[in-house]
Amino acid sequence: MKDIVTAEDVQSVPPGGEVTAAPGAIVTPWAREMAASRGVRIVQGPARTDGQVVALGADHGGFALKEEIKTHLTRLTHLTRLGYRFHDLGTFSTEPVDYPDVALALARAVRAGDARLGILVDGAGIGSAMAANKVPGVRAAPCTDEAAARNAREHNDANVLTLGSKFVDATRMQGIVEAFLTTHCTEERHARRVGKIKAIEESYLKEPRLR
Repeated sequence: MKDIVTAEDVQSVPPGGEVTAAPGAIVTPWAREMAASRGVRIVQGPARTDGQVVALGADHGGFALKEEIKTHLTRLTHLTRLGYRFHDLGTFSTEPVDYPDVALALARAVRAGDARLGILVDGAGIGSAMAANKVPGVRAAPCTDEAAARNAREHNDANVLTLGSKFVDATRMQGIVEAFLTTHCTEERHARRVGKIKAIEESYLKEPRLR
């Protein structure tokens, strides 16, 4: 099932056929128009009943801000109809841990579909992004303001947000998180470019491993 349905996806099936989309998938306007003109049905899988699941993770340096994010997501759920639920993947204290371990666990959860989006926090937000982006299908973006978060989602269809606790305080975090969760990649040109990012990734996955 596809997370983004583009005009190219519709074009790839015969007239009268159907494209299967993941629950909550983005369907670009051009894809809808082409589907209507070719008689192609865009079928979405069953919707989740537990709202949008967001995976959370942090190392010891990001633990405190992660706890603030949990409070903010709970508040958003009470104030809106969006129904954000979170899965906290750790860490659960300020005892030192290695950020790649947490990033890997969260990236795997997003890749597996256990969470639609993820948020990672460490000291700078950079190392966690590097680690998470090694997992196929994950597009992690470090953001320090709302504009960057909005751009990461709208232009790049990022599915993991990384924050640096040294650069983002609890107040700024709220705007960044909200922008990331509520922005979608719907423009055809952006979806097409994200498709090219996926193609690059897939081309390397097909290469034989060097020993």
